[in-house]
Amino acid sequence: MAGHSKWANIQHRKGRQDAKRGKIFTKLIKEITVAARLGGGDAAMNPRLRAAVIAAKDENMPLDNITRAIKKGTGELEGVNYEEIRYEGYGINGAAIIIDCMTDNKQRSVSDVRFTLTKNGGNLGTDGSVAFMFDHCGQLVFEPGADEEAIMEVALEAGADDIVTDEDGSIEVITSPADFLAVKEALEAAGYAAVVAEVTMKPQNEVVLTGDDGAKMQKILDTLEDLDDVQDVYTSAVIEE
Repeated sequence: MAGHSKWANIQHRKGRQDAKRGKIFTKLIKEITVAARLGGGDAAMNPRLRAAVIAAKDENMPLDNITRAIKKGTGELEGVNYEEIRYEGYGINGAAIIIDCMTDNKQRSVSDVRFTLTKNGGNLGTDGSVAFMFDHCGQLVFEPGADEEAIMEVALEAGADDIVTDEDGSIEVITSPADFLAVKEALEAAGYAAVVAEVTMKPQNEVVLTGDDGAKMQKILDTLEDLDDVQDVYTSAVIEE
């Protein structure tokens, strides 16, 4: 049982993501392209591509856009050659931040990330400085009032690692990255669709920020997410309003 309202924070984050739908399409196209380049264009044989295509369809991306992105990744169409880079740093009160980028210009990416952190009260760390504070895992979150026992039974049968119930009633299913799609599909087949379903970097410990500190941290996260090269931002900060 968690000590604060995870559901409120998830709703807050989801609302901000929904407000940036244009950038979501750009991020998904990059992910599909890179996944196809690294693992081939057959989604059935490429789990990363399959996950990216499912995420794109969940966002109602047109099939033509998905197909073009795959073909750019496999070299059938000309496209930009993106490189994956991870940066690590700190925000307000030492809250850890991981910034995953896809870029065709590493110098631009690191400059933008460093400037954003420094300008807003954070700082860029060295490789490995905060990554050890996070677990790479699949995460599915269900709203308060969902059938905990049924979700637990289906999830564990499908290979989930853990089920966590927050004090506000929200339910969190944790999986390994490899088992994420199987658990997600098993739950959906049983009629349980998660509000949030993603492979993520989950902090082992959280830093709760309120008031001015929370507002400053939110500005750091929003500004990082608005950078063209940034795909995902993970943090140990929990911002309570």
